[in-house]
Amino acid sequence: MKQPHCFLPVFSCLIVWTLLTSGCAHTPKDNLSLWNNTAPAKQALVNYVQTVTNPKSPDFIPVENRVAVFDLDGTLILETDPTYFDWALFEHRVLDDPDYTPTDEQLAAARASREKGIFPSLNANREKMVSQAYQGMTVREFYQFVRAFMEEDQPGFVGMKRGDIFYRPMLEVVKYLVEHKFTIYICSGTDRLTVRPLLEKNMPYIPNRQILGSDSTIIASRQGDEDGLVYTFKKGDELVLGGKNLVKNLQMNKVALIEQEIGQQPVLAFGNTFSDASMVNYTINGNKYKALGFMLMCDDLEREYGNVKKAEKMREDCDTYGWICVSMRNDWKTIYGERIKRR
Repeated sequence: MKQPHCFLPVFSCLIVWTLLTSGCAHTPKDNLSLWNNTAPAKQALVNYVQTVTNPKSPDFIPVENRVAVFDLDGTLILETDPTYFDWALFEHRVLDDPDYTPTDEQLAAARASREKGIFPSLNANREKMVSQAYQGMTVREFYQFVRAFMEEDQPGFVGMKRGDIFYRPMLEVVKYLVEHKFTIYICSGTDRLTVRPLLEKNMPYIPNRQILGSDSTIIASRQGDEDGLVYTFKKGDELVLGGKNLVKNLQMNKVALIEQEIGQQPVLAFGNTFSDASMVNYTINGNKYKALGFMLMCDDLEREYGNVKKAEKMREDCDTYGWICVSMRNDWKTIYGERIKRR
């Protein structure tokens, strides 16, 4: 009668051993399959994650402090052909939407960029034009406008829609960090309401509360010109875009927004231009935890519309500030997936 009693623990152990050795047990994998194994950036990231998630390591970071921040344009998505997603959306609103009557200024700016490749410099007036283009739309209508635009063909590529513009290797990085219990925040210069539909399709595991971006005013549909301190939201009201830009989330504004909305210093930061410099420097300097900053170089001229001069300047900045360079040309096996080709 004792034989079954002795056999059950052995059998149970065999089951557990089989599950572990067969890969059926759930353990996070260092799976960045779209990255070349020799890529210094990949090696640096994997070594970092293995170290800071090891409870026995002196550099261990508790789960609640594993915060990573990512820029969007040029870091997670296409930036260089021909311009930013949010500006292309503005062009679409001004030039293609029969329901919108643009101002002469908006019309001139949109035509100059689409027809001649002349883009207005970053300034308050440009942001004012963009915010005004959606004034009066409800938030829900705006989301639908963005989603519809995402289904348009992406210029410059074969087999790509506007919503397919994510760098596949960077999506792997985000998922890899999520699997290792990092909390991911997207800290973008694009309006956060524009970013939300993009992420819901490609990164549904990132909730809206973890999307930081530029902001414009939102008012109640019957509020009119009444101050928000006076007006009371009532039954039947809807949220409407107010048409006034509040903040452009670039450079030092990114650091301020991180403090305001996250309330703690990140330990990982990913960017691609000097407008991300403050965010990355804030992450890696004066941090009580081991921290890294990564900067992407758009140096691929075959699969992407790269810029060698800008890429080399970024490499120099990485050496100066202690950032880790990511070479799209040398580090990635693909950018958008094999079915998508540059024209």
